[in-house]
Amino acid sequence: MTSAANGPASGAREAHPDHLGHVIFITAAAAMGGFLFGYDSSVINGAVEAIRDRYDIGSGTLAQVIAIALIGCAIGAATAGRIADRIGRIRCMQIASVLFTASAIGSALPFALWDLAMWRIIGGFAIGMASVIGPAYIAEVSPPAYRGRLGSFQQAAIVIGIAISQLVNYAVLQIADGDQRGKILGLEAWQWMLGVMVVPAILYGLLSFAIPESPRFLISVGKKAEARKILEEVEGDKIDLDARVAEIETAMHREHKSSFKDLLGNRFFFLPIVWVGIGLSMFQQLVGINVAFYYSATLWQSVGIDPTDSFFYSFTTSIINIIGTVIAMVLVDRVGRRPLALVGSVGMALALAVEAWAFSADLVDGKLPETQGVVALVAAHVFVLFFALSWGVVVWVFLGEMFPNRLRAAALGVAVFAQWIANWAITASFPSLADWNLSGTYIIYACFAVLSIPFVLKFVKETKGKTLEEMG
Repeated sequence: MTSAANGPASGAREAHPDHLGHVIFITAAAAMGGFLFGYDSSVINGAVEAIRDRYDIGSGTLAQVIAIALIGCAIGAATAGRIADRIGRIRCMQIASVLFTASAIGSALPFALWDLAMWRIIGGFAIGMASVIGPAYIAEVSPPAYRGRLGSFQQAAIVIGIAISQLVNYAVLQIADGDQRGKILGLEAWQWMLGVMVVPAILYGLLSFAIPESPRFLISVGKKAEARKILEEVEGDKIDLDARVAEIETAMHREHKSSFKDLLGNRFFFLPIVWVGIGLSMFQQLVGINVAFYYSATLWQSVGIDPTDSFFYSFTTSIINIIGTVIAMVLVDRVGRRPLALVGSVGMALALAVEAWAFSADLVDGKLPETQGVVALVAAHVFVLFFALSWGVVVWVFLGEMFPNRLRAAALGVAVFAQWIANWAITASFPSLADWNLSGTYIIYACFAVLSIPFVLKFVKETKGKTLEEMG
């Protein structure tokens, strides 16, 4: 059905939807899972010190409460692919919406520390599901010519979710006169911070009823007529729709439906392509990006910046994150995925090295010297910018499109599971590492940024412009 020279017989490579706005709406609705992913991951930033004070816990226990949601994320990611293949992408989104809603309410009204941790795990399970289903669904409904930009919606939604959570935290803190434990209508400020997520969680569920099921899932369960109609919606009627359905069906029938067993290779446990996905996922986290969002307010306070200003600097970091993501969305289909990843790795390595130098200075009256303080702030923002315009976006685009159809859902689940394990390792270890040596911690992150360069050069192949059926 395809040839190296001419591409798919259906003309899918040149597909252009008749109503691009409709495709953008579908993509944005699916990316609401990414928004909740970013919001729920980052909102805890505003409650860290209040939780420490309310439950009278040390750095080690606090880190586990913050990071425990990531265990739920890993479990959700590992199971989401199988669930999506059984009941569909849309039903999976709806389950995630219910879990997000329950987590928001439960986290806002805990009666003990273990209770808060339990609701964090449930929210993490929802994040894990959304982090797998979002990029898989978006890749499956996007025309090849637009897939990089539309795939970028997932990361754009994540960074907007992070920014909105910090804006909400700042607004709640202002209402509570700057006290995270200040009372607002009978609840402490930090409880409101965690509870507000119920609004986007319900919206996510409602939007899932307004978008179509993935045509590839519909074909896999024998609903070809319905799949053909959706393909016409998202790829236009200029292509040969019957040939397009046949292409997808042929690609799916090359091997049986994806399962964990399909991912196994003969020599190194997993197939090479799965290891590449795992590597991309882990490097995205091992550079320490989530330290900037989980602990930024606490980090700036630790070097002498007052709490209100620390929340402001955390928010400016989110704005830089959004700017970088927009840059990536503009460039990802023009210059390709690999060049952006390489540029980002170099920029992150340099920024992290500079940040390590700044934090090596001795504190004066609980603060960094003025020069090092300014350098640390600038370097932190530069690091986030380079991450956002590269690895923040291209990893989600790669994961949505690099796997063959027969493996996609299961392989995505494994890759994102690895991502959450790496995220947990960084998040849980940072307070202890920072107590040990903050400068040394940033050197470790810089080393991972450097190591990502040869990884991309040797193992990662460009996917720009190819149909999903051409992968593998």
